[in-house]
Amino acid sequence: MSEIPPNTPESGGTPPPPPSSTPPPGSSPPPPSGPAPSSTDNTVMLVLSYLWILALIPLLTEKDNQDVQWHAKNGILFLAAEFGAWVVLTIVSFLPVVGWIVGCGLIPIVFLGFLVVRILAIIKATRGEKFKLPIVSDYVEQWK
Repeated sequence: MSEIPPNTPESGGTPPPPPSSTPPPGSSPPPPSGPAPSSTDNTVMLVLSYLWILALIPLLTEKDNQDVQWHAKNGILFLAAEFGAWVVLTIVSFLPVVGWIVGCGLIPIVFLGFLVVRILAIIKATRGEKFKLPIVSDYVEQWK
């Protein structure tokens, strides 16, 4: 009598499963090669560009993305303009009568205006547009 292995079809056993091209359950496909910038990361960096001192994050981390760099520089220079306005208005608020008017009426309105401009700049940046600020955006174009 010849010997036949027990798992061959001739012996009446079940045949081995055919090789499959799909990975077994529980295993994940290999990660894509190289980091690909996603639009979500880009959006986060554009929003950070106009959030006061946080504009330094996209300025220092996204050196290859010219669009993010423009918005980060615009945000930093806008922060400098806001700081300059704060210094001038604070000094003027120490004057006798004019200081009361500036301190109680003008300062809140000016800084509410700065906040509105920031929100508009964020909205335009996330849509892929540039919000050109007078004087500030001119300096951004010169900043290399």
